[in-house]
Amino acid sequence: MLEAAHSETVVVTGANRGIGLSLCKHYQSQGANVYALCRSASEELRLLGVNVIEGFEVGDAQSVAAAVSRIDSPSVKLLINNAGILRDERLGEIDFESIEQQFQVNALGPLRVVEACLDKLGHGSKVANITSRMGSIEDNTSGGRYGYRMSKCALNIASMSMAHDLKPRGVAIAILHPGLVGTEMIGGYGDITPD
Repeated sequence: MLEAAHSETVVVTGANRGIGLSLCKHYQSQGANVYALCRSASEELRLLGVNVIEGFEVGDAQSVAAAVSRIDSPSVKLLINNAGILRDERLGEIDFESIEQQFQVNALGPLRVVEACLDKLGHGSKVANITSRMGSIEDNTSGGRYGYRMSKCALNIASMSMAHDLKPRGVAIAILHPGLVGTEMIGGYGDITPD
């Protein structure tokens, strides 16, 4: 886990379930000032006692800006771009609209959030972009899932650019593949639990 000291601000996108919810639990238990951004909060998230910002659509620039404006902290110690969607496309059945949606959420979404948070990111801040090894060109041994694979590959390269551009500010970027996590997004099947 990336560290955040007591009372430092941690922002988690896609916080209502799965990995995002588990990250909120973890950082809240460490005493961090957690902001949980999501489309709609789950009951479990509401009961945590963190700062919940609902109506957050990572694929919409105005929604991202509105959510970030509600973060009542001058600095963010840790920003975790976790929000994501997974669809399945195969050659002969390509749904280009589905692929575009995945790019909006999985690749452009984290870039939108970082851009909106620039004034809150300073020396010692960290940004964690949750990716997937499905975004690896070398690791693609099964094909399919065009939108997810392409969007996560784009997130990986955007993260590298962020690392170069934010280095002078003292901001670190992590590109994290959490493994095959048994979340609702993939029907609960996985090698590990979100916690």
